[in-house]
Amino acid sequence: MTTSKKGLLYVISGPSGVGKGTICKEIIKRNPSISISISATTRKMREEDIEGVTYYFKTIAEFEEMIENNSLLEWTNYNGNYYGTPVAPVKDALNAGRDFILEIEVEGALNVKKIFPDAVLIFVDAPSFADLEKRLKGRGSETDETLKARINRAKEELLLKDKYDYVVVNNTLETAVSEIENIIKGE
Repeated sequence: MTTSKKGLLYVISGPSGVGKGTICKEIIKRNPSISISISATTRKMREEDIEGVTYYFKTIAEFEEMIENNSLLEWTNYNGNYYGTPVAPVKDALNAGRDFILEIEVEGALNVKKIFPDAVLIFVDAPSFADLEKRLKGRGSETDETLKARINRAKEELLLKDKYDYVVVNNTLETAVSEIENIIKGE
């Protein structure tokens, strides 16, 4: 009798500006057998964004249709924009035995844990709150209003990090990536 191994779901989240996206890109580059989720969003494209690579950019009507059709594993409205994880790629990868990474915000991560109790939650933190503020300001892509909203949201999200299986401080990219790779190997 053949038993097929299911993949593991890793959820990587933390405050905006902590470096989740950069860490995930590096993990995928080094571990091509791991799949990563591409979220859908209604936020405006930034100069560095690529449709279908960074996000699937949707209109509000398109996103709300995805909600109605239960096409999303989780979704939220963050600073006036919808963000969500299409469910089909996640289930397909896990059923095929591939490990899968979701890079999503904190509230969504906690909701995913309810649906996938075996999911491994990894919270990425900055070395200090001052460092996080500096990173957000350094992006240069935020208005004063959205920057303030992201900073306030980060304060709320930091209070939830004890609900995660692991906390990784992104002091240097190399160290943070290595720590997460060690978590994946250990799981």
